[in-house]
Amino acid sequence: MGLRGSGLKAALSILAGGLMLCWPAFLNGYPLLFSDSAAFLHQTLGPWMIWDKPWIYGPLIFPLHWHRLLWPVVIAQGLMLSHLLWLALRAFGGGASPGRHLLLLLVVAALTAVPFSVSIVMPDVFTPAVLLGALLLGFGRAALSRGEAAWVALLVALGTAAHLSHLPMLGALAVASLLAGWRAAGRVAVPLALAAALLLVTNAVGHGRVSLSPHGATFLMARLVANGPAIRTIEARCPEAGWALCAFKGRLEPYGPEACRLQTCPRDLLPSDILLWEPSSPINTDENGRPRAFGGRSLAPEAGAIIRETVRREPLAVAWDAVKDTLAQLVSNRVGDTLERRHPGVGMAELVGKFGPAEAARFEAGAQWRGVLPGMVAPLLWVQGPLLVLSALALAVLGWRGRRDRAVLGLALGIGVGLLANAFATGALSGPHDRYGARLAWLLVAGAILLAMRAGAKASRHEAG
Repeated sequence: MGLRGSGLKAALSILAGGLMLCWPAFLNGYPLLFSDSAAFLHQTLGPWMIWDKPWIYGPLIFPLHWHRLLWPVVIAQGLMLSHLLWLALRAFGGGASPGRHLLLLLVVAALTAVPFSVSIVMPDVFTPAVLLGALLLGFGRAALSRGEAAWVALLVALGTAAHLSHLPMLGALAVASLLAGWRAAGRVAVPLALAAALLLVTNAVGHGRVSLSPHGATFLMARLVANGPAIRTIEARCPEAGWALCAFKGRLEPYGPEACRLQTCPRDLLPSDILLWEPSSPINTDENGRPRAFGGRSLAPEAGAIIRETVRREPLAVAWDAVKDTLAQLVSNRVGDTLERRHPGVGMAELVGKFGPAEAARFEAGAQWRGVLPGMVAPLLWVQGPLLVLSALALAVLGWRGRRDRAVLGLALGIGVGLLANAFATGALSGPHDRYGARLAWLLVAGAILLAMRAGAKASRHEAG
């Protein structure tokens, strides 16, 4: 009876914690949506293998909404992270209990950006899940049962495949796990291999190419144009190279380093984004101004050639720009670039309409679609910046003090490695965005709390002894 009661309390605290993490959706009156949410939902309406997104997240959430109701998606995302934090408390925080779990979840839900990643229908929620899961497999395996370890490994594999930026992050964490030995690194490498295999198979079936990212070169090329080196490559190699973008030689400055001086650039819209997605950009139109169907996909082979030539011509400039973009991403973690009405857009409203009139009415009644959500949450967000700085310092100090304990060192170092790898995979390879940083930076706070709890539990046991 005692064991059953304990299990029930644990389950209820995980449930309560998961619901805490969904508070922005409750405040909004509907799950938060972004323009990319439409693409992921369309992956099961078609089905349609979107050229720039893995065919993972859309099918994964389909059994939760069945094109009828999106609330189960965000609640499941909250429960997933709540359960991982319960396991992290057991492995790194000195032990899990309902009280300690609810305290941890209350702090991160009230004072960090994680609820906004949980509440949005996007694979962003898997970024911290992959990091936490990798640390549990690498440094906290002794605290997990076989069933829990298998569940975490499956979650890490699916989460890694759901967003391409997770692949280099998990690879870096597998290397960091060598601190705990080859077996620990192997436990992290297994879901990495599974994720890679899943991407290779789905891309082979959907795109006819055995590749991790069949058309991903277009994103890096757009970043190289935005930073300038690719513009200089096109200027030097055209028209002899025969690239489609040669037709725009001398006309790429609006998408280069001076773009935001020549025109107004919103904080959440980079020149590389404009080049990728603006219908009138050189990627999406030909030299005569006619639309180029799926421009990013059709120009991917050419983008690969431009990247190779640019790296050959200016390796130091490319490397330095990557460093600057990585550092810029590390300090870009504000909440707000997914909350405005323009972020889901009219296309999202049309797609939700396919879920039925009742669901469309719930979406349109939400604060996000009415354009009032940013003002509602603004007073709650000021504390996040100072808290991240203090938590980073606390995590570093606690990690150094407990460095002889592999679990302590692994958690502190692993969070740092994950943040750096995420910043490189997003900032350097695509472009710095607050959303990319906010989805992971909150783990500085969670990690500091976990290690503080671990130290407190150790001190209590010492006094009791």
